[in-house]
Amino acid sequence: MIVFDKMQQGYEYHYDAPMGENFANDFKPELTPKQMLELGVFEGHYLTDCRNEFPKDWFVKAKISVMKADVGQNCFRLKSRMSLQEWQKRGWIIGPDPRGWFQWYCRYYMGRRIKDVDEKQIKRWKAFRRHYMQVRKNCILLDFNSRSKQRQALLQWAYNPFF
Repeated sequence: MIVFDKMQQGYEYHYDAPMGENFANDFKPELTPKQMLELGVFEGHYLTDCRNEFPKDWFVKAKISVMKADVGQNCFRLKSRMSLQEWQKRGWIIGPDPRGWFQWYCRYYMGRRIKDVDEKQIKRWKAFRRHYMQVRKNCILLDFNSRSKQRQALLQWAYNPFF
């Protein structure tokens, strides 16, 4: 795959695993990138200029906002992200994925493997599980209005927020 979009020109990678298979033993996301896009993540404005890199069927029912971020596209209808500049300042942009964790996950799901980058991102994903445990501990079963900001964040990290 050779990438040409607003944030990368000529970045090239290849697939080392079949799509959706051969994940690291300690990486068990509950949602696929397609499911995340359909439920509504990142205010619909995350992969708008790089759809050609990913399967077309990921975007058939995706909640997308091409012109600007739109909280109405998020599953829980609230602002859920910091600016890219803030992500960069905090050191959350790792390796060749200038859009952050979700871009890494999409590429990993497609079959790209980069050992050191994958290990770091999987470690971050595992650390995020603490939010899952907080929601489970502090919410009434099926009350999706409770801790909706945390639930949106869980969704954006491939955890199922609807338990």
